[in-house]
Amino acid sequence: MNLIIDVGNTFVKLAVFEKGDLLFDETIAVENLLKRAKGILKDFPKIDWAIVSSVIRLAKSDLDELKGLCRVHVLNHESEIPFKNFYASPETLGVDRIALATAGFAHKPNTNTLVIDAGTCVTYDMVTCEGHYLGGAISPGLKMRYSALNEHTSKLPLLAVENPDDLIGNSTESCIHSGVVNGICSEIEGIIAQYSFRFEDLTVILTGGDAQFLSKRLKNTIFAHSKFLLIGLNYLLDYNKR
Repeated sequence: MNLIIDVGNTFVKLAVFEKGDLLFDETIAVENLLKRAKGILKDFPKIDWAIVSSVIRLAKSDLDELKGLCRVHVLNHESEIPFKNFYASPETLGVDRIALATAGFAHKPNTNTLVIDAGTCVTYDMVTCEGHYLGGAISPGLKMRYSALNEHTSKLPLLAVENPDDLIGNSTESCIHSGVVNGICSEIEGIIAQYSFRFEDLTVILTGGDAQFLSKRLKNTIFAHSKFLLIGLNYLLDYNKR
């Protein structure tokens, strides 16, 4: 039984897998990580391994305490991966993108797969049917685009994410919603079209915090999967146990 710990900038996603099946998952604040991990290990006493994927530096004391409770694999660029990594600087590839590429590779082996993670940033990661990870792209996420309009202008307000009523906004607020939401959807659809032109029979996976919101507005055939990164981390943990 595996404990999955995915640490973001603000929140932590925790999950428990048994033989590839997701038994439990939740999202908590970063400062509650160790306390909650202990609770989960108590609730699921059969957990013998954990994987930690973190985009921030965790306190060594927290990691050491966790390692005292079960065996822990800390994901990094030296971890064993099931695909061939053709990224020019593998040591700079984010652990979240490693996990997403792994999930894409495992989801449909021998298939060209583009994984799009719509979170703080929108990341694009391409794994070919030969099992080659090529890289992809990074662009600002939904909330970052709203924040940028507010922070880099003197009068534009900071708005919460909202579906635009129409393509043509008739107020400052509706223009912002139209520009941000339609803009990010057009970006994603345009990039999918370019990848589809280059790679035959392309499978597109959309995941991340804004996946459900965006999937309702995208015209392309995509597979929305909110737990995709967790599946990739579980696969990586099993792969590195060997």
